[in-house]
Amino acid sequence: MDLRALALAALTEDIGPGDITSQSCLPADQRGRARIFAKQALVVSGLAIAAEVFAARGCALTRVAADGDSLAHGDDLAHVEGPVQQLLIAERVALNFMMRLSGIATHTASVVAAARDRIRVVDTRKTTPLHRALEKAAVRHGGGYNHRFALYDGVMIKDNHIAAVGGITPAVEAVRANAHHLVRIEVEVENMVQLSEALDCGADVVLLDNMDDVAIDAAVAMVAGRAVTEASGNMTAERIRGLAELAHPPDIVSVGGLIHQARWVDLSMKMMA
Repeated sequence: MDLRALALAALTEDIGPGDITSQSCLPADQRGRARIFAKQALVVSGLAIAAEVFAARGCALTRVAADGDSLAHGDDLAHVEGPVQQLLIAERVALNFMMRLSGIATHTASVVAAARDRIRVVDTRKTTPLHRALEKAAVRHGGGYNHRFALYDGVMIKDNHIAAVGGITPAVEAVRANAHHLVRIEVEVENMVQLSEALDCGADVVLLDNMDDVAIDAAVAMVAGRAVTEASGNMTAERIRGLAELAHPPDIVSVGGLIHQARWVDLSMKMMA
């Protein structure tokens, strides 16, 4: 992702023909410094895009914390310096990026903690268009892992593929005939019959879709190490905590909500003397 281009587009949306307030009451040559700080406990993400936003307006961001750091209320994330007029023009766009991304990292950290090191927590492709790289980085900053980045870097045979092709086996065979030999094949299954077929045709990963906890336990036991097991569907921190206690927990839990259910955290920028 071109962070500078994204920063410029976001600034253009917010500024339009000009910031009436800052340009009316502040001289263009007045310089100053400001601190960006946490107004709640959080995990940091988004410093790179924030730096690009300020740089686009001739200001410099110095990191006080690093992406992935856990901060308490009042802790500084960064200091910024430059023309005061430009600092205030860039403020909201930079904070918006960081509040959103740090929210994802913070939410991810809480879900990862629930897995108790027994299950790998990964994201999905449920991302904001054009912000995917930033949001998936925020998941990593929160201690989670990334699923495939996009359609081009991993095979996932889902229910609609199975319906359109006419079954799990012909879908897997078609992928094997057309994809290169380094690609692993993941198949989405909804019941034990489909799981058995996926295993019989050599799926590398099986996605246990919308199964209840009892079914997941039984499915993982049935797989018995023949494939990587991934559970998905209505995954919350509370549910993952229970899955981690199963006799046969899945290897992976994929959670679209790491991104689309994350709440923004609260950050602020204040001018320094």
